[in-house]
Amino acid sequence: MSPSVLFVCLGNICRSPLAEGALRAEAARLGLDLIVDSAGTGDWHAGEPPDARAIAVARRNGVDISALRARQVTPGDFRRFTHIVALDHDNLSSLRELAPSRATAELSLLLDHVEGQTGQAVADPWFGDEAGFEVTWTQVTAGARGLAQRFSRTG
Repeated sequence: MSPSVLFVCLGNICRSPLAEGALRAEAARLGLDLIVDSAGTGDWHAGEPPDARAIAVARRNGVDISALRARQVTPGDFRRFTHIVALDHDNLSSLRELAPSRATAELSLLLDHVEGQTGQAVADPWFGDEAGFEVTWTQVTAGARGLAQRFSRTG
């Protein structure tokens, strides 16, 4: 079974679509067969595209996330994906509460997959400016590389 990753933040319009785009790009670069998606713990942005600032920072880095649409995490996601990766502690806590008793997905924080950053949250750029999205892009890219390296080692 191919690894499958669901990235989760609050509204699924900033951090998690950036992480999805970063991992898709890294998997393509390495020739990995991965299923990658993103979702939010909240539903108020369902059906919306990523924030324009997220689209812009991804595009500047050669990744197009403009076709992605926000959705909310579902109970089925906990069995559909092998890994559910939260972007911060609050969302990880929400995921643990939402997980059905028969969940099989491994839960983690994205920066747990970056040497020296275990337990850290990805910066939330929502209330900031373009510079905040650059910081977030740097963090999600590092996390995507760490995950991809893990998958390339384990097959």
